[in-house]
Amino acid sequence: MEHRTDALAEAERLMTVCNSCRYCEGLCAVFPAMEERRSFADADLEYLANLCHNCGACYHDCQFSPPHEFNVNVPLVLAQVRNDSYGHHAWPRALQPMFRRNGFKIAVATALTVTLFLLGMFAINGPDLVFSAHLSPENFYALMPHNVMVALFGTAFLFMCVAIVMSARSFWIATEGRDPDYPTGPIDIAGAGHDAATLRYLGGGGEGCMNADEAPDDDRKLWHHLTFYGFLLCFAATSVATLYHYLLGREAPYPWWDLPVVLGTLGGLGLVAGPVGLLRAKLRRLPDLTDRTRHDMDFAFISMLFATGLTGLLLVALRQTPAMGVLLALHLGVVMALFLTMPYSKFVHGVYRAMALVRHRREQRRHTAG
Repeated sequence: MEHRTDALAEAERLMTVCNSCRYCEGLCAVFPAMEERRSFADADLEYLANLCHNCGACYHDCQFSPPHEFNVNVPLVLAQVRNDSYGHHAWPRALQPMFRRNGFKIAVATALTVTLFLLGMFAINGPDLVFSAHLSPENFYALMPHNVMVALFGTAFLFMCVAIVMSARSFWIATEGRDPDYPTGPIDIAGAGHDAATLRYLGGGGEGCMNADEAPDDDRKLWHHLTFYGFLLCFAATSVATLYHYLLGREAPYPWWDLPVVLGTLGGLGLVAGPVGLLRAKLRRLPDLTDRTRHDMDFAFISMLFATGLTGLLLVALRQTPAMGVLLALHLGVVMALFLTMPYSKFVHGVYRAMALVRHRREQRRHTAG
């Protein structure tokens, strides 16, 4: 069978070997889904690759893993296929090469450019305002009017949402996510949501993820949870603040005990601790299991999340000091960079994996029914 990339061709070879062995069928969702197939087109392999959580258990359990002549390394090859799928389905197509470029440098350059632009805008409104303590009710808006802030960041957020939705649509269609004879139902979506929220398959069949010292643990699950739920809490804080502003007429800044600040602080702590833990866990992983060509993409996204949490916490703590102006520009610059690069970063792995889990739940239901 012809394949689009060498990684896809290698993935077909491995799935053929694994389908003959089936020793690892109890480890995660990949192998039961694999057993539903006798041949593997590109769509099937991208689906299986995005089901894989790269725990490494199958590599350590496999009797054919290197240095065996069969050279079966499922985590590595599926990581390559998975990473290729992010770029292949990215929208608009002209920006697909961003997945292969130096993501960290692009993200940092974007954040610094926006920061300097905002500092210039603040200085135009009043040079003395940038390094002054703002104790007035206007606080942030003394430097940047609310409507300007909404226009700039609302546009970036809207672009991010459209780009991610279009990419997800491309992935869903390409991987044959629709089944006219057995459509996706609410029970499939709910089950997949539970699997994604609890990271059900990031456990290596129960023992945890394998590391370079061959000692399995569940640390990656903890750091993923802190990062993901920290991000959701920050989004919730912004959403509540938006409702306060437009429905109740209450403008920022809010006191430390108010809901937007509490949610944002908890979320910021998660975005600081989670990415640090993820980076540490990444450094402990066995190198044979990871796609080293995409380490920069992973590091860029983790760094932007960490910087978002850290600058947000500093801004809340120092918002009534002369440092507020610089911190506001820096935080907004990091957030803008996060929005603009998110559709071309490791963030999309969560979206694609959730859709793969929905399809897996549907296939399980169909298999059980008949």
